[in-house]
Amino acid sequence: MPAAAGLAAVLAGLGAGELVAVVVARAFSPLLVVGEGVIDLTPGPMKEAVIHAFGGHDKQFLFVVLGVVVAVIAALAGVLEARRPWLGRALVLVGGALGVAAALTRADATPVAALPSVATGVIGAWALVFLIRHIPPERAPRAGLAPSRREFLGWSIGAAAIGLIATVTGTLLTRAAGAAATARQAFRLPRARTSAPPVPATASFDVPGITPVVTANGDFYRTDIELAIPQLDPAQWSLKVHGMVERPFTLDWNELTALPMEEHYVTLACVSNEVGGPLISNAKWLGYPVRLLLERAGVTGDADMVFSESFDGWTAATPLSALNDPDRAALLAVGMNGEPLPFVHGFPARLVVPGLYGYVSATKWVVDLLITRFADHTSYWTSQGWAEQGPIKQESRIDVPRAGASVAAGPVWVAGVAWDQHVGVAKVEVQVDDGPWQTAELAHAISADTWVQWRWRWDAAAGQHRLKVRSTNTQGQLQTSAYADVLPSGATGWHTIDVTVR
Repeated sequence: MPAAAGLAAVLAGLGAGELVAVVVARAFSPLLVVGEGVIDLTPGPMKEAVIHAFGGHDKQFLFVVLGVVVAVIAALAGVLEARRPWLGRALVLVGGALGVAAALTRADATPVAALPSVATGVIGAWALVFLIRHIPPERAPRAGLAPSRREFLGWSIGAAAIGLIATVTGTLLTRAAGAAATARQAFRLPRARTSAPPVPATASFDVPGITPVVTANGDFYRTDIELAIPQLDPAQWSLKVHGMVERPFTLDWNELTALPMEEHYVTLACVSNEVGGPLISNAKWLGYPVRLLLERAGVTGDADMVFSESFDGWTAATPLSALNDPDRAALLAVGMNGEPLPFVHGFPARLVVPGLYGYVSATKWVVDLLITRFADHTSYWTSQGWAEQGPIKQESRIDVPRAGASVAAGPVWVAGVAWDQHVGVAKVEVQVDDGPWQTAELAHAISADTWVQWRWRWDAAAGQHRLKVRSTNTQGQLQTSAYADVLPSGATGWHTIDVTVR
């Protein structure tokens, strides 16, 4: 019974913390700030292992682990409180204090950021003392003079139910439409001064199962360190441009959206994408060229990097040369595939830089651009073992047939996508078993900054077969066959799959 009392008490405390977060600090839910603190403290290789094992479900995995840990600590607190008063409540208060520390060390901390975790610790400790005191003794002196088992169960179930309902309600209210959601819904994208040409019909092959040449917003890959999607009110958003510049300035939302916008199709990729992996997508972006912001600021000295920062303190170090390149569509983006950026992809504004992995370029919810030098600043992921600069590697992928698939003998489409951003793909070849390399048909690439579809008709014979794919870029460079892991600068190798022909 003490363990059950501990679980019920901590759940009641968490519920109280969630409700306080809704009222005073939506972004500082106790579970969220502790979870994000765990992410920040986790070594880079361990983060990569979790992404590899769970992919887009990595955050759900963290929540499950966090829930199990909290449950174990809560049960332990109940046992300790029953045996040695003050030890259990002290453990609960320490948990609340960890939440306070995690909240106050966030870059976006406010004066009331600690209150949800304070409420969790105080209410949890009080509930624990109350429930432990209502545990019936093993031998009651006389009926009616000691708490009954039924009474204890009632209090415990009631505390747990109230905590659970409050936690769920608080979570739903936090995600409900607020000022940011209302503003995004009302926002109409500015008309592009320079529009992206329509995607030609010849850019896509009619092959079932092939990756669409343009990725729908809901299917676009996501990797970031956020457990709760930030919802920034654009009326409160601004971008500071400063550092090694002659004319530092701050850009607000109204000024940004009044600037002449450009549309470009750009493929983005995560450095954690393994050979043949899914962490790459392509979209049409609307935004203002970053190089024009840099021109306005007037870069000085020997600056070679732009240190961009998200509202929550996440940072990326982007080579200044890539952002200043007039032939590279590096944007401060506000739109994605004809609609405002989804919250999950950075609303109100984010960076989009072709040809660089996201960890050095694709800052979402961006609020600060510091023009500086690589020698003077280290970004979030490079401090955890990733390479300082992250150009996207030349790669190709088989989408059809799927790895391990069983297909009927006869004509079979082998198809997929290939990319070498800011250079372009000139040829894709497919190999069956150890046979000769066969040249695939290429679709028309939207641009050198996007992937391109390819296909090859295979006269498949019955049996087990191994398929490989490789590409050659427009400069005649053959994609390397050398296998490299994603750490520290991106994976390489030829995508290889096994299929059964029946």
